[in-house]
Amino acid sequence: MTSVTPFAAQDVRGLLHRPAKASGAGLVLTHGAGANCEAPVLVETARAFSAAGVVVLRCDLPFRQQRPKGPPPRGSAAADRAGLRSAVEAMRRIVSGKIFLGGHSYGGRQASLLAAEEPDIASALLLLSYPLHPPNKPLQLRTEHFPDLRTRAVFVHGTVDPFGTIPAMKTAIAMIPASHRLIPIEGAGHDLRRGRIDFAAPVAALLEGA
Repeated sequence: MTSVTPFAAQDVRGLLHRPAKASGAGLVLTHGAGANCEAPVLVETARAFSAAGVVVLRCDLPFRQQRPKGPPPRGSAAADRAGLRSAVEAMRRIVSGKIFLGGHSYGGRQASLLAAEEPDIASALLLLSYPLHPPNKPLQLRTEHFPDLRTRAVFVHGTVDPFGTIPAMKTAIAMIPASHRLIPIEGAGHDLRRGRIDFAAPVAALLEGA
């Protein structure tokens, strides 16, 4: 059985999932631009990974700690990445094994940017609904850091996500030199709620080699 308790340490705030039989691995997971750590996709993901023995920290990014609603203000991305770094440091004090980092949409993008800047920040990335481009603006790609990613990455993406089609995602992630995998979720949009996620696939993909 997993216990879920509030977590706070310095500038880190969220909820900690501790499985009864922990494997030693940890996952730091954060939310999209319009959500918080209570987002359903994060809750479901945390449950699946904790069931596999992974300690999971669902955390609020710094911008969300400062304002309960609304998107991140312009210029907050660096602070949000610093918040993720602090969350990883907090997780290192909790688990003795490998640490994974990820998030949904904006949170996943910031996690990937942090990993491009600091390749040793995590053993692998879990990127849920990576926002490849703004809706209806397929030329405004958010892939400038992909060639610098040396961290293994698992992408989970809906087949009807307006932030990027599956073919476009395949083309984009081919730029990543590290090992990577794309797991399509049939019928799911950006929130991944309308499709049926087989969590066994992303859990196995992320823990591979752990």
